[in-house]
Amino acid sequence: MAYIDKIKERARQNKKTIVLPESNDERTLLAAAAIMREDIADLILVGNPEEIKKNEERLRIDLSGVKKVDNRKFEKIEEYANILYEARKHKGMTLEAAREILEKDEMMFAVVMVKADDADGMVAGACHPTADTLRPSLQVLRTAPGVKLVSGFFIVDCPNKHIGHDGTFLFADCGLNQDPNAEELAAIADTSNTSFKNLIGDDPRIAMLSHSTKGSAKHPLVDKMVEATRIAHEQYPYLVLDGELQLDAALVPSVAASKAPGSEIAGTANILVFPNLDAGNIGYKIAQRIGGADAYGPMLQGIAKPVNDLSRGCSWEDIVGVVALTAVQAQITK
Repeated sequence: MAYIDKIKERARQNKKTIVLPESNDERTLLAAAAIMREDIADLILVGNPEEIKKNEERLRIDLSGVKKVDNRKFEKIEEYANILYEARKHKGMTLEAAREILEKDEMMFAVVMVKADDADGMVAGACHPTADTLRPSLQVLRTAPGVKLVSGFFIVDCPNKHIGHDGTFLFADCGLNQDPNAEELAAIADTSNTSFKNLIGDDPRIAMLSHSTKGSAKHPLVDKMVEATRIAHEQYPYLVLDGELQLDAALVPSVAASKAPGSEIAGTANILVFPNLDAGNIGYKIAQRIGGADAYGPMLQGIAKPVNDLSRGCSWEDIVGVVALTAVQAQITK
């Protein structure tokens, strides 16, 4: 059974309600129809119900089981406006301004819906940049208790089942923090450890990646990963983690034996922490586009309730996968 099929089965066992604010996006509607067919989650589409119906007929799909909510005519708009006002009044927002934002901004409306417990999670980003998903989430939902940094990750399921966790990896940060410092990288390793346990398996093994392995190169970029490894060991002693490691030393036992003898995780890593967003974003896309891996994300970790982003290059099948993952996150959050 493929990794994502296992996630879908977990989602079915305790169905959650996921809100999709991008009802004007064709891929979102196709995904919604598939989610209903596969009975993965209950769904709410935010937007004009008449436009949704027109597109449903044009695409020849069945969205009859999906709840459609028009944020311009919502019966609970006053309640939602008060939630947004309370979250942002310290920034000078008025109740009237909150109501106007909710009537115009489907993304913010969907986040407030999650805050109000009318939905268990949100998935968006097919036609919006990451900032448009993250900003309202941080403004209204805030970070989870004890989390130092919100970050992004991809779950990457590779054809080669002899590496990672039966071929499955968590890549971080591939979607959010552009150039994290050493302390931030250590925090990303910690939250990635939790996400791995929740969504993949019970044996997270973290590689702090670099172009150097154990001092083979000298550069400030290498120093950052060495320091991140030191901080992670000091602040999060329960992590099974090592660095700095080149990718082949992290994944290939024979290379690890030569480059990093005695390392606790070299050759067996299943969480890859990249030194910056350039490396992470390029890395997951190489795995996906050249290596034939399935990549789901960017998922967001560290927000108080499940909110997940999508790549604007995603397919409708990718959206189905991220909704299933979000539903499983919501099971755990509850």
